[in-house]
Amino acid sequence: MNIGNLLNRHARYQPDKLALVFEDRRLTYKEYNRNVNRLANALLEMGIKKGDKISTLLPNCMEILEVYWAAAKIGAVAVPHSMLLLADGLKSLLNDSDTSTVVTCSAMVETLNRIRKDLPAISEDRYLLIDGAETPGYRDYHALTAAARDADPQGIEIHEDDIYNIMYSSGTTGDPKGIVISHKIRVAYATLSASIFRMTPESIMLHSGALVFNGAFITLLSAMFLGSTFILHRQFDTEAFIDTVRREKVTHVMMVPSQIVGVLHSPNFSAKALSTLEMICSVGAPLHKEHKEELIRHLPNRLYELYGLTEGFMTILDRNDYEEKTGSVGGPTPFFDLRIEDDHKKPVPTGQVGEIVGKGPIQMVEYYKRPEMTRQAVVNGWLYTGDMGYVDEDGFLYLVDRKKDMIISGGVNVYPKDIEEIIVQHPDVMEAAVFGIQDEKWGETPIAAVTLSKTATLTPDELVQWTNERVSAKFQRIRRAILLQDFPRNAAGKTMKRTIRDDFLVNNT
Repeated sequence: MNIGNLLNRHARYQPDKLALVFEDRRLTYKEYNRNVNRLANALLEMGIKKGDKISTLLPNCMEILEVYWAAAKIGAVAVPHSMLLLADGLKSLLNDSDTSTVVTCSAMVETLNRIRKDLPAISEDRYLLIDGAETPGYRDYHALTAAARDADPQGIEIHEDDIYNIMYSSGTTGDPKGIVISHKIRVAYATLSASIFRMTPESIMLHSGALVFNGAFITLLSAMFLGSTFILHRQFDTEAFIDTVRREKVTHVMMVPSQIVGVLHSPNFSAKALSTLEMICSVGAPLHKEHKEELIRHLPNRLYELYGLTEGFMTILDRNDYEEKTGSVGGPTPFFDLRIEDDHKKPVPTGQVGEIVGKGPIQMVEYYKRPEMTRQAVVNGWLYTGDMGYVDEDGFLYLVDRKKDMIISGGVNVYPKDIEEIIVQHPDVMEAAVFGIQDEKWGETPIAAVTLSKTATLTPDELVQWTNERVSAKFQRIRRAILLQDFPRNAAGKTMKRTIRDDFLVNNT
């Protein structure tokens, strides 16, 4: 099972079928496959071999998709990175992933130039730029592909267990966790998602979120598996989304809650404009009940909700189950198993809260170069999510707490510990606790609570500025800081972060 063969097949058997739409470009499968082949052959001519890591620092564009599929064809490993990463965080992830080639754009040149001397695995001729052809130190992506052959690469044996992706769930300079995903796992993404979400070769998928995050592969791979049409937006724009759905007769979309809310509140929103939609899948954060009910009132029998981890487990609340299972995130999909365990790894009774544990065909191979982390996360084949929840008598899952107090901002996983480790470096700070609060635009946003030394003169605004100048990525920037005399603690002395958050909400609403 080699996902790189998907484009070859469709180029042969339905060459004139519309494959990809991006802005004013519309490519058939034959045209798209040739473009990908040119990049694949250019990479081979550069000396890139099976197993080499190719990192992307790109916005949503044609080129990032070409990298994904070219890597699949030649057995290279695609490693997407967010353009929100700052220099230190980016350096950490490029080195951790053993990246040997970077494909980027002019917006990231200044950041990359600051750290190139600290990236020994990337030779000077392995920086490719999709724009700014005359930029010193970067090779012209389009000149390379224009000079390359458009025939399918030959003679490369790719097996189902070969690695296709390393996905980093968020940027960090502390202890990055690269989630290793094989061709076989991506095949499972394609086939299972196509079935679960009732997709067909005639389906039309629209993706407006960032392609660098794992959820994007659900509709992308399903579309290329079925030979459907995949429409890509450079970024999410409410009016462009509504207009595209109406004009192109889009059938399937995945959206984070903030996008759904934006569409519902748009002056151009109407059930008629979005009438062709057969699936609206909410991912990345819980969708508030009032928004669910409003969406279902206007567009009934279309909403799915997905709970999942990049590490490889998911449940889905089907569009037909909302009435009876409001508040649930569904059940495990076919070929998946789910159980709830206590702190001693023993199953708990129905209705009792415990840790969500699961396994299935999309489970990661490992955390890249992190064997101890892998052993902690996967025990006897079961993935320990760190999320808390319970199941009802019918086996439907209900979330109680998010993984390790994780904040989900704009669909991006933001880990408070990463921010806390920056804050406590301030000489006036004794302790730090970061938590998320609801945000209409981003879903959640980080807030920092701190205790200070007795002689400190630091103000909350000064701490916000100091912290935000030092975090690894823009999505880790805190909105506010609050100063406390001491943190509430449990009997074991552990800080009760949830109590801090609840007190903040009481005092600031």
